[in-house]
Amino acid sequence: MTLTKKDNPALLLIDVQRGINNPGYYGTERNNPNAEKNIEALLKKWRIDGLPIYHIKHCSSNPESPLAKGKPGNDFQDFIIPQDHEPIIEKDVNSAFIGTDLKTQLENANIKNVVIAGLTTEHCVSTSTRMASNYGFNTFLIEDAVAAFDKIGFNDKRYSAQTVHDIEIANLKDEFATIVQTEEIIKLS
Repeated sequence: MTLTKKDNPALLLIDVQRGINNPGYYGTERNNPNAEKNIEALLKKWRIDGLPIYHIKHCSSNPESPLAKGKPGNDFQDFIIPQDHEPIIEKDVNSAFIGTDLKTQLENANIKNVVIAGLTTEHCVSTSTRMASNYGFNTFLIEDAVAAFDKIGFNDKRYSAQTVHDIEIANLKDEFATIVQTEEIIKLS
C-alpha cells in the first residue's frame, strides 16, 4: 500500500445508519459482524490525524425502507455521529456521487485519494467505489470495514452473505480499488 497521511486521504463512510441493522429487510444474514468496530477504529484514526471525513447518508425514496428520511433508521449509528466540520452527503441512490456534490467537494479540497468503508458491500459501497475510481480518485476499499447480506438469485438459489461479499470484493480488486484491511490502513504514517 502506498498511501500516507501526506496524501491527505478522505475517509468516505457510507450508510452507517441504524436502519441497516435490519436483516429481515435486506436479507436473512449478514457477514462481518465486526464491520462497525472497524469503521469506528478508522473514524478515530482519521479524527486524531485531522484527515478529511465525509459521511454518506442514504435517504431512500422508498417509504417502506428503514432508511427513508424521517424514519429512525435514517439516523446515523451512535458511534459515528458526524462532528460539525465533517460534511454529510445525502443521497437517494446507490452511488454517493449521483445527485450530490461529493465529487465537487473532494476536488475543491484537492483530494485525490479516497478510503471507503461502510454498508453494504453489494450495494452502495460497490457502486460508490466504482464511481470514485471512474472519476479518477485513487480508491482504497477496507475489506473488513464493509459487510454484505445474503441474496436470492434469479434461479431462487440462495447466496450466503460471505459469498456475496467475497465476489463483490473480487470484482472491485485492482480494477476499481486497492483492497486493504483496517489494521493496514490504521498504520498510516
